[in-house]
Amino acid sequence: MDYEKLIIEKREDHVAQVTLNRPEKLNTFDSQMARELDLAFLDLDSDRDVRVIVVKGSGKAFCAGIDVKELKGKTAMENRELVERMEHPFLTISRIKKPVIAQVHGVAAANGMGLVASADLAIASEDARMGLTAINVGLNCVGPVIPVARSVGRKKALEMLLYGNLIPALEALSLGLINRVVPREDLEQEALTWAAELARKSPIAVQMAKRALYTAEDMGYEKQFAYMNEVFTRLCTTEDSMEGIQAFFEKRSPEWQEK
Repeated sequence: MDYEKLIIEKREDHVAQVTLNRPEKLNTFDSQMARELDLAFLDLDSDRDVRVIVVKGSGKAFCAGIDVKELKGKTAMENRELVERMEHPFLTISRIKKPVIAQVHGVAAANGMGLVASADLAIASEDARMGLTAINVGLNCVGPVIPVARSVGRKKALEMLLYGNLIPALEALSLGLINRVVPREDLEQEALTWAAELARKSPIAVQMAKRALYTAEDMGYEKQFAYMNEVFTRLCTTEDSMEGIQAFFEKRSPEWQEK
């Protein structure tokens, strides 16, 4: 597929980079970019040469939210359809098999912060700032706050939702919103190195681990253990698990079969 508002690069190390490419608009979501991002995630998930997806922004920001111009002159139902379209990539990340890493610089606001929180992993530059800022223009981030709340808990999520302040990268790290903070000049290389390291793991083990965690998240405590044990049992029958164990004993690097 040809993308107008994204740049897709597939690397030889099984990492794909998806770049939000509306730099003149601080990579704010419009309908087309949201739709393209959704389709890109699905397309890369079905590509056997891709094992890890990195999403980043072009220009001076990761993503500054939704392009509010699209909200003007619409009925309530039309705006509901629009917002659902903008948020759908968050759901798609949770549904696809392959891990998505957010590479964050500059500002990640509103829907941009939702994208960071929805990503499976996130790495940010020291100068990055993020927040649920829609309250400052008389709106709110009740969609993006859902993945944020799963990372930080209810009280902090409500504070971010109601006050709309941007928080620095180190605070986001301490809250569990992101995994790593690195110098701005190192962000690109650190993100790619981290993604490539993950891509060297057994693809089927990584994908089953991701799916299992999302599926078990809302189960009762005892059911979580029962479900996870079933996943582990299935994983033990894969060729990758047998190859991985054999390679460990033979002190060599495994050759993954992805089966």
